[in-house]
Amino acid sequence: MVQQVTEGISIRVETFYQPSQSNPVNPEYLFAYRITIENQTMFPVKLLSRHWHIHDSNGTHREVQGEGVVGRQPVIDPGNTYQYTSAAGLRSEIGKMHGTYTIENLFNKKKFNVVIPEFQLVVPTKMN
Repeated sequence: MVQQVTEGISIRVETFYQPSQSNPVNPEYLFAYRITIENQTMFPVKLLSRHWHIHDSNGTHREVQGEGVVGRQPVIDPGNTYQYTSAAGLRSEIGKMHGTYTIENLFNKKKFNVVIPEFQLVVPTKMN
C-alpha cells in the first residue's frame, strides 16, 4: 500500500492482481486497485476529475482523463473518507500508475490538484 497527503487530502492505494480475469497467452493482465481518499482539512471538498498515467513494462504509456471516479463526483466532508475500487489492464506482467485528482474546496470554490502516488502493478509470480 502507498499513501500520500497533498493539501490535507490523503490518498491511499491498494492493488490486487485479478488472475481469473487475466489471460497471459494474449497477453492481458488485469489489476484492481482500491483508493481511499481522506479529507483531513477543515472544509468539505468535491472530487471533480481524474488524470491517470498508466505505464506497462513493455514501454507503453496511456493517459486516462475524465470527470469524477467510477461515475461519481463525491463530496467528502472534513474528517470523512471516500473509497472506491476500479481496475486497469496491462499488456505486460509489470506496470505502474500515478496521477492527480482535481478537487474543489466547497467553501471558497478554489480548485487544486491532489497527487495520486505512484503504485506498482505486478503479477505475484514476478515478485522476488
